[in-house]
Amino acid sequence: MRRAFVFVASALLLTACGSKTPPPPTPEQAAALRPADAKLAGLYETSCHACHATPGTGAPLVHDRAAWDPRWKQGEAVLLDHTIQGFNAMPATGQCVACTPGDFQGLIRFMAGREDSAK
Repeated sequence: MRRAFVFVASALLLTACGSKTPPPPTPEQAAALRPADAKLAGLYETSCHACHATPGTGAPLVHDRAAWDPRWKQGEAVLLDHTIQGFNAMPATGQCVACTPGDFQGLIRFMAGREDSAK
């Protein structure tokens, strides 16, 4: 009996300590978000921002973890391929002809709220 109680209590504590998905940004917050890196911020502004900071475009909004997490689970390589090749309504290269694969990776991490790729 005591062992079962300890097990249930431990499971409840672990569940309570688990990280919750943060709420999506408001439209105003999404519009104001920019990567910390100046180069990426410029590329984001001219290519990604129009779709990923505007509700209703069909693109996952910047830092909306609920929208990005299922995509993130596919792996960064898949997201990078979708970005470069295009996928569904996403145009090839997101129309960023100046972006390198490293830039795309940084932009994807930023938009997915995964600047620390270990998250």
